[in-house]
Amino acid sequence: MDKFGVRLVTFSMLKLNFENLLFKTPRLLWHLVFWAVFISFFSLVYGSFEEDYARQFEIQMADALVQIPVVYFALYFLMPRFLFKGYYGQFFVYLVLLILVGSTLVWLDYLYIHRPIFWPEDTSQIPIINIGKILKYTTKIYPVVALAMVIKWFKYWYIQQKSNQQLAREKLQAELNFLRAQVHPHFLFNTLNNLYALTLKQSKEASEVVLRLSDLLDYMLYEGNAESVPLSKEIKLVEDYISLEKIRYGDRLEVSLDVRGETSNKMIAPLLILPFVENCFKHGVSEELNQSWVSIDINTKEKNLTLKVENSKSKNGIQEDRFEYKQGIGLKNVKRRLELLYPESHDLNILDSEESYLVVLKLSL
Repeated sequence: MDKFGVRLVTFSMLKLNFENLLFKTPRLLWHLVFWAVFISFFSLVYGSFEEDYARQFEIQMADALVQIPVVYFALYFLMPRFLFKGYYGQFFVYLVLLILVGSTLVWLDYLYIHRPIFWPEDTSQIPIINIGKILKYTTKIYPVVALAMVIKWFKYWYIQQKSNQQLAREKLQAELNFLRAQVHPHFLFNTLNNLYALTLKQSKEASEVVLRLSDLLDYMLYEGNAESVPLSKEIKLVEDYISLEKIRYGDRLEVSLDVRGETSNKMIAPLLILPFVENCFKHGVSEELNQSWVSIDINTKEKNLTLKVENSKSKNGIQEDRFEYKQGIGLKNVKRRLELLYPESHDLNILDSEESYLVVLKLSL
């Protein structure tokens, strides 16, 4: 495995561990950790002023009596009911009101809990309704509310991303299944047409066509739905298909198949090469031509595959054939499969000359 592969596996393992930590750890434990860290942090910060950490811890615990219900009201009422549904204006208004209510409660907490316990020597008369003090004590509410909301939003965003990715994968898989299902009847339709032509001619080779067709259908049924197959098997499928076409056209057809490079240890999506070969026989081996030819070149080098399929074409009805060649069901199908299976890792070109069509596919395996 190369360095990129090692990094990819390492990243996947880290991502999996992160997801397990995030979603499989009991929620109660996460909440306890959050409040323990929050209270301990401010206890250390304020306690360092007078080197009295125990007293500051008690003060922070007293503040938490107000902070905790305010935070959970924001997390489990305001955010699901307004923020996640897109009611941003209402969410902001209610959040400001919640912070003001919370700071008022913290002020009352100071008057009736903090002062009697921690500052009993303070006997000054302080009005209960004190706007300045209430606004000052918003600093004890909005930081913890904002922190908790950011964590909640990140988790919500992460779950949404995972859900969207899953939906996208399912959609792509459904489309791939549909495209694969189209390959089978499309190929079968063409091959049965070949068989029908032989039976009309009462050819003795019809029985051999049936046998070879059976082998091809066996491959499609058991290999065609796999995610990938050995490239050597895909080439064997092409060879069997060529044999069928040779039986149909006889000496009037000249086929050249050249395979270079190692193929046994390389994998490819099934039924990806065959549509190009089918297309060149369908449009290149015309009944109007006395002599037709097809040239197929498959070259592998390291992780790259280059496929060149070229065929002769009839000079009669060139305009109509050009449209059918480029817009046929099989070719449209395989183009879409390439987009789904090999995004950003394939290059497909169809070159049209006066005497032939040439398809060049470059693919990163």
